[in-house]
Amino acid sequence: LKLQEFDFHVRWPGVKLLTSLLKQLGPQVQQIILVSPMGVSRLMDLLADSREVIRNDGVLLLQALTRSNGAIQKIVAFENAFERLLDIITEEGNSDGGIVVEDCLILLQNLLKNNNSNQNFFKEGSYIQRMKPWFDVGDENSGWSAQKVTNLHVMLQLVRVLVSPTNPPGATSSCQKAMFQCGLLQQLCTILMATGVPADILTETINTVSEVIRGYQVNQDYFASVNAPSNPPRPAIVVLLMSMVNERQPFVLRCAVLYCFQCFLYKNQKGQGEIVSTLLPSTIDATGNSVSAGQLLCGGLFSTDSLSNWCAAVALAHALQENATQKEQLLRVQLATSIGNPPVSLLQQCTNILSQGDKIDRRGSKIQTRVGLLMLLCTWLSNCPIAVTHFLHNSANVPFLTGQIAENLGEEEQLVQGLCALLLGISIYFNDNSLESYMKEKLKQLIEKRIGKENFIEKLGFISKHELYSRASQKPQPNFPSPEYMIFDHEFTKLVKELEGVITKAIYKSSEEDKKEEEVKKTLEQHDSIVTHYKNMIREQDLQLEELKQQISTLKCQNEQLQTAVTQQVSQIQQHKDQYNLLKVQLGKDNPHQGSYSDATQMNGIQPEEVGRLREEIEELKSNQELLQSQLAEKDSLIENLKSSQASPGTNEQSSATASAQDSEQIAELKQELATLKSQLNSQSVEITKLQTEKQELLQKTETFAKPAPVPGESEAVAAAKTTDVEGRLSALLQETKELKNEIKALSEERAAIKEQLDASNSTIAILQNEKNKLEVDVTDSKKEQDDLLVLLADQDQKIFSLKNKLKELGHPVEEEDELESGDQDDEEDEDEDNELL
Repeated sequence: LKLQEFDFHVRWPGVKLLTSLLKQLGPQVQQIILVSPMGVSRLMDLLADSREVIRNDGVLLLQALTRSNGAIQKIVAFENAFERLLDIITEEGNSDGGIVVEDCLILLQNLLKNNNSNQNFFKEGSYIQRMKPWFDVGDENSGWSAQKVTNLHVMLQLVRVLVSPTNPPGATSSCQKAMFQCGLLQQLCTILMATGVPADILTETINTVSEVIRGYQVNQDYFASVNAPSNPPRPAIVVLLMSMVNERQPFVLRCAVLYCFQCFLYKNQKGQGEIVSTLLPSTIDATGNSVSAGQLLCGGLFSTDSLSNWCAAVALAHALQENATQKEQLLRVQLATSIGNPPVSLLQQCTNILSQGDKIDRRGSKIQTRVGLLMLLCTWLSNCPIAVTHFLHNSANVPFLTGQIAENLGEEEQLVQGLCALLLGISIYFNDNSLESYMKEKLKQLIEKRIGKENFIEKLGFISKHELYSRASQKPQPNFPSPEYMIFDHEFTKLVKELEGVITKAIYKSSEEDKKEEEVKKTLEQHDSIVTHYKNMIREQDLQLEELKQQISTLKCQNEQLQTAVTQQVSQIQQHKDQYNLLKVQLGKDNPHQGSYSDATQMNGIQPEEVGRLREEIEELKSNQELLQSQLAEKDSLIENLKSSQASPGTNEQSSATASAQDSEQIAELKQELATLKSQLNSQSVEITKLQTEKQELLQKTETFAKPAPVPGESEAVAAAKTTDVEGRLSALLQETKELKNEIKALSEERAAIKEQLDASNSTIAILQNEKNKLEVDVTDSKKEQDDLLVLLADQDQKIFSLKNKLKELGHPVEEEDELESGDQDDEEDEDEDNELL
């Protein structure tokens, strides 16, 4: 209530009091504020106070209020806290601001950390875009005050809160996308490659860039394209790896670079291929002017610094993580050990260094190099039988591993023994039995003779029981207090969890069980192939159904077009009929008994035009019949497809029922369409016969006028030529009508074939209907049986009831709740009557 007052002497002490109460009795005060109406809203008003003292202390109050309380965090966020805090940070000068900026950033961190709903609200409100100006620090060597370093450190941590690997994957990827689109990632990479940046800011920037690109392909591709501002320009990845394998660099910075390289390769098969390709013979730069990432990793792997060995081995293992292709490619890498000696494969060189042990004088931990190499070899050989074959091909490897596992060494060497047991177990589990001397069964016998199965499993368990194993399995970031604690890699702990159980089972399995497993695998593979085959068949059928649906839709459109064309033709034929009737009337009036030559010439003048019209009509009828024939052919193919789909195997009863229903619908539609086509053909055949009769009448009339009266001044040859011309035209018309009749016969035959196909489909439908009737009869029989059972139960109840009545009559007690209650009531009534009598 005091905070509602605007008076400075009332509001400011109220803020101070509430802040101190929250520090002393946090959960209790948080609960009181949470249940009080408008409690959080009144506290949010402090951020809008024009007096900076109250506003700044209000930020501190909200810091204490939002600590470890998700409900209050959500309410504060939805009270427009993000907008107000970002405005304050901008007003105070972003990273160049004072302690107020730091307080606002800490409050933002409280609101966003481990709060998925607030993170989503922050992203959806486009507040990530407003973070970009925070990191506009330039490439200057001055101006790095202690407060600016602190502010930038918290700003970087705030970015990491939004893209933390512990967040839901979808939320992280959406924030990563927004950071790339607004240019925030580009700004961070600029700081990464800038000069004069303090060491702790550079380290935290590397960690932040790591998590912004982790598992997001677009950001990983951009990071691969970043170059350092050097002459000549070098890729940022190469510059960072140079720091990682340089033992003079700070340990924290080297860990950050390793984390950045791991995040770049996380779920990035393209990046893994690019790293491995820098080691292959075809891509190595012969001039030696540029150093590649692969060369730096090999240099660190074989240096005399144990920390560089471990970092390079883990980095190279991440280039192989869940990528069988690159595991096989890395087998091709050859190394020149010394002048005059043949090159040695990278796999062989790793085992050589591993077998030398402590013979080489190294700086740092004694077991760090061997642990790193063993983790690399285990990652390399897992899920890669070809690599296992290459490893076993060297006859010295298996005796070395069995010797290491069988010895009784101190606690420091137990971890190496466990990793050797894991490597040997991988060589058994992923062995394809291609080498006769090192088959699965022989390796198991070797373990039984030289080590013992129980001793082997005990040594294998040393890995997961190590105190640093659980610490490395918690977070992906390699965060170690000192180099001595750098033993396990996070991704390797996942591999150990995955393989420890299966290797234990593989060691105890007999050869017969192995054979059975192989047979089961083969059967499963066959089953999978059958399933995929049927899936492909179903996909093909779905495609065929879609094609048939499209064909039906096109046929419907064509039918509509044909119907419109038929109506147009009917109207045209009617017009021609009217014109013929007029011509008949005119011929009847002008030529009752005798025709003069002038009338004959007039008739002959009109007749060719009419004959031309008839030809046009006949051509139109031909085109219509061709369209009908094409439609009939398409429907024939459609019916055949439907038959094939009905006869296709591999479908269950439900799919066959649905398919038959769809087929019946399509057959009904086809019947309707055939009926319409039949009616159209009949109408057209009637019209053709009418036209033929009219042609016969015209022929008769032309024969009457074939011999006209001679006219003076005109020769008989001209008249004869005219009559022959008319006769030729009429004979052509007769020929065309004969062709039309033949075509109509062919159509009728095709119609009969379609009817037969429809009858066949109707017969299949009848068979399905009979099966349905049988099922209905079975259902009715089961219902009758149930009714009979109910009648029997009713008879039994009646018998039981009658028996109970007989027992009552005989005086035996009956144990029923209703009857007992009724009996008690009767007894009480009897007692009452006795009392009254007394």
